[in-house]
Amino acid sequence: LCLEFSEVDMPLLDKVYEAWSFNAIPRIGKAVTGEGEPYSYLVESIRKFPNQQNFAAMISRAGFERASFRNYSGGIAALHSGWKL
Repeated sequence: LCLEFSEVDMPLLDKVYEAWSFNAIPRIGKAVTGEGEPYSYLVESIRKFPNQQNFAAMISRAGFERASFRNYSGGIAALHSGWKL
């Protein structure tokens, strides 16, 4: 099992989430920790992570069977699974 931030798959939510994550997450991080840059990096790394279908394909290529995923919160997060028997 692997729970990751993922590609939002709802047309309106994707725009709202992108604006929120690029603006609010670094500001909240700076307010809490005094540093905003690590949280900007977090947002960028989430954006660069493979989308759900591509990550499931990577799991399959790594030798796991029945690779699948389930979206949560409109795709903001996805739970990936695969079996190695």
